[in-house]
Amino acid sequence: MLRTILHLDLDAFFCSVEETRDPSLRGKAFAVGGKPEERGVVASCSYAARRNGVRSAMPMSQALRLNPGLIVVPGRHGAYREVSRQVMERLHDLTALVEQISIDEAFLDISDIQDDSQRIARGLQARICDELHLPCSIGIASNKLVAKIATEVGKALALKRIKADGRTEPPNAVTVVPSGEEAAFLNPLPADMLWGVGPKTSKRLAELGIHTIGDIAKWREEDLIRLFGENGRELSRHAKGIDSRPVVTERETKSISQEITFSRDVRDDKTLEKTVREQSAEVARQLRESELTGSTIKLKIRWPDFTTATRQKTLSRRTDQEDEIARTALSLLKAVRKPNQFVRLIGVGVSGLGAPIRQLGLWDGDNERSRKLQEAVDALREKFGQDAIGKM
Repeated sequence: MLRTILHLDLDAFFCSVEETRDPSLRGKAFAVGGKPEERGVVASCSYAARRNGVRSAMPMSQALRLNPGLIVVPGRHGAYREVSRQVMERLHDLTALVEQISIDEAFLDISDIQDDSQRIARGLQARICDELHLPCSIGIASNKLVAKIATEVGKALALKRIKADGRTEPPNAVTVVPSGEEAAFLNPLPADMLWGVGPKTSKRLAELGIHTIGDIAKWREEDLIRLFGENGRELSRHAKGIDSRPVVTERETKSISQEITFSRDVRDDKTLEKTVREQSAEVARQLRESELTGSTIKLKIRWPDFTTATRQKTLSRRTDQEDEIARTALSLLKAVRKPNQFVRLIGVGVSGLGAPIRQLGLWDGDNERSRKLQEAVDALREKFGQDAIGKM
């Protein structure tokens, strides 16, 4: 059956949300992220900042050297999650076949909608702009692979035209790849635009004289398998524009975690313990909010030389209680860290997730009382902030 897949990508999402809060930022060079003096990185940057060489994941200190007048805006991730939820609601109004792949990206299968796909895309784009004041770019093709690449190509071409005109607006692109033209569309594109081509594979391909997706498509599948293992099979199929993966409407959560990189390396025991407790509380809150419990507690720790250690412990039964998570995480911290050892990053996570076990046994009254108390604490923190209530 011929499919029609739509890929939607919110343009400079964090920055776009900040511009709805503060319209004076529009057209200006600004970046959302951490403070440069605290090892902050750029989480997102405006198109005006991008023209000066600023990029996502760049250290904020480097971004300021490239663009001395850069405005730094601290991130508001709770707000971004809420706006993302509102966007996804509008996608679900169009079709139930929605696969969210990140906070600002999703696939939609619109095969059953009896209308022109480009008209559908323009209508969705206009609704998100009119109701949420957010720009987005859309790619349309017969499969997920080509639809996503179509979005990337459309954005790049639109930004090239915008830059030539001296403007700094978002791309707002809509790019359609007609069925049957997938391979022709992909042929001239760089090989590293293809899924499965990371830095190592890209380097190996270049050594073989393979620089475009079309170059990959010319090779026999068995030769690519010999060179790249099972990934070679995917390379061959994808280079020809073949991708049979369906839109997955629900994705199983594998783990929930929190981590922080300190502005300065920390060795104070009380600071580290406080951080682990706060992270455990947030992980526990997210578990309860998602109606999940977990059995494996994991601690991640990075030393000043950037080496990273992880330790984990599996409990006898799943939990969503912050005290139990914190107690386990702190025991892992004590086991892995030497006295007075400096720490650059620390994180707490929970995996082995499943639905909460609600059935009460003879001795489980205390557990239920603890759960109800925790729900009351959650409600107070939600209303008055995370610092509204704490332990004495």
